Amino acid sequence: MIDKDTQLCISLSGRPSNFGTRFHNYMYEKLGLNFVYKAFTTNDIEHAVKGVRALGIRGCAVSMPFKESCMPFLDKISPSAKAIESVNTIVNTDGYLKAYNTDYIAISKLIAKYQLKPTACVIIQGSGGMAKAVVAAFKNAGFDNLKIYARNAVTGGYLAKLYGYQYIDSLYGQNADILVNATPIGMKGGGKEESILSFPEAMIDQASVAFDVVAMPAETPLIKYARQQGKTVISGAEVAVLQAVEQFELYTGQRPGDELIAEAASFARANS
Repeated sequence: MIDKDTQLCISLSGRPSNFGTRFHNYMYEKLGLNFVYKAFTTNDIEHAVKGVRALGIRGCAVSMPFKESCMPFLDKISPSAKAIESVNTIVNTDGYLKAYNTDYIAISKLIAKYQLKPTACVIIQGSGGMAKAVVAAFKNAGFDNLKIYARNAVTGGYLAKLYGYQYIDSLYGQNADILVNATPIGMKGGGKEESILSFPEAMIDQASVAFDVVAMPAETPLIKYARQQGKTVISGAEVAVLQAVEQFELYTGQRPGDELIAEAASFARANS
């Protein structure tokens, strides 16, 4: 029952989905927590963040395209998020806004879970906030043979230089063991980009692993095609769950058990 003491958590995204709303609210209910979660979008990130502070909103998940643009309006940024130059989680404690990057944690855990070898050749597509978390996670996992491709040569070149990697201005003639899409290509609600592959078929055919950070839908064109070719696939749905669990703990101070996490993830995917 919502009352005056109910704590509100929200998400800010260019393309809101039901996943986070369903996931968090399911666990609030199961754990008997007086919280509620709601997804939003905005055309004014500065005042949206100021609203988080002014209204006492406990937590705010930040998705594309706000992971970098929200940063000037925060009080403190965790060291890892500051190094990555991207945040995806804001925690409000009595009007003091501290930010984190739980995407980085999720990507790092998936690299370990799938035992991706640091000797592998990797190509990461993207240069936005999520791409920064992905590149940082691979760098800190010991991957040296990594290239970055982005349609924005300025931000792509900057990200590559930041981590000592090579920037490539085209995917033509490129090959890699691990392909990572850290762009909105394939995302639900993306118009023409919703139905296209983020990498050419020829590149996917020769790769061993296809990794897509897009969470909705879980079966993006990249994941679907790579699965058909018998490749190892890592979906954005896995990223979404892992990073959301970290957010949940930051907001509530409670760490849900694995069984409840699996239940909530299943419920969220079925109803998103």
